[in-house]
Amino acid sequence: MHNGELVVRLDRVGKVYGTGASAVTALEDVTYGFARGSFTAVMGQSGSGKTTLLQCAAGLTRPTSGTVRIGGADLGVLKEAELAAMRRERVGFVFQAFNLLPALTARENIELPLRLAGRRPDPEWMRELVDRAGIARHVHRRPHELSGGQQQRTAICRALAARPEVVFADEPTGNLDSRSGQEILAMLRGIADGLGQTVVMVTHDAAVAAHAHRVLFLADGRPADVMEAPTAERLAAAITGQPRRPGVTRPAS
Repeated sequence: MHNGELVVRLDRVGKVYGTGASAVTALEDVTYGFARGSFTAVMGQSGSGKTTLLQCAAGLTRPTSGTVRIGGADLGVLKEAELAAMRRERVGFVFQAFNLLPALTARENIELPLRLAGRRPDPEWMRELVDRAGIARHVHRRPHELSGGQQQRTAICRALAARPEVVFADEPTGNLDSRSGQEILAMLRGIADGLGQTVVMVTHDAAVAAHAHRVLFLADGRPADVMEAPTAERLAAAITGQPRRPGVTRPAS
């Protein structure tokens, strides 16, 4: 399933918001790696650092300390313009909100990041994406003509259009009914297993996290545990009686 190559690597990453007495530590000494072709869910209570971890790993927020590497590139040494280019070329994003442009068709939304980067879409890759997403018959429709699940599948295709090294998903099923959510999660698992895509997903929902290869638990801004081959039942039990084990730094391999 995974060849062990780490696509994203965090080494001793810390993130502090504010200064002095009002300073809040969101992440503390996080060392963890995400392997190529792996689908990792990140869980933890509110305030555990899940979203901050995703933002630092994706280059959306600069950590206060430590290093983040994507594909071997140290994000800390990149200037803002270089960082923006790296995110555009090597990172895909899927959010709870679909963020589709209403005036564009599904196909135009999918191809938009490439066109903004001055790149021509690869017709074969576009065809594979929309076929895999099950929206090939709907690509000429605008977002308001699509169901919520179809809109999110369009957003996932857009995230994959540039063939990124990693896709970060933040509560990707939060705005969907349970059936559509199941389809989105099956698609995310499918692109990891079938395309070798690395997926990192933040969620608070055990049933959602159970679709991943593994779950990384955060507590107080630090890795607390890792569960391989999770099930909803095991996750529910872990969440209710989650042990604190700070310092878990095993890379996903």
